Amino acid sequence: MTERAILPPYALALEMVLDGEYEGRPRIAMPFANKVQGRPGFLHGGAISGLLEIAAVAAIQAELRKRGDEASFKQVNVTVDFMRSGLPQVSYAAGEVIRMGRTMANVEARAWQDDPAKPVAIANMHYLMKRG
Repeated sequence: MTERAILPPYALALEMVLDGEYEGRPRIAMPFANKVQGRPGFLHGGAISGLLEIAAVAAIQAELRKRGDEASFKQVNVTVDFMRSGLPQVSYAAGEVIRMGRTMANVEARAWQDDPAKPVAIANMHYLMKRG
């Protein structure tokens, strides 16, 4: 299975790829292209939000694999804070599972371009966990 094959169709449509790891968590990369452009020369907020969501999903999947857990999950809440404009260059994102309980998971995802310490956006997401 290729890295592109494990990403959902939305991620593939925006040419996102699994691009290694960041601090032990899956890192997702999204190239700049017309399809992710909002106002001329800048990333669209929806594309940034999509990148954050894919990073969060990858983080939950990695955590579930690590635990040997076959639970499914469904997003129930998301808050995105936009910190700065996304420029016409590759954007990266990684999610961190803050807490994974029996019924809920909390994930923080960060998107950046040149420097992870200078995020473009940060999202906090809550997922409903569904087990057997």
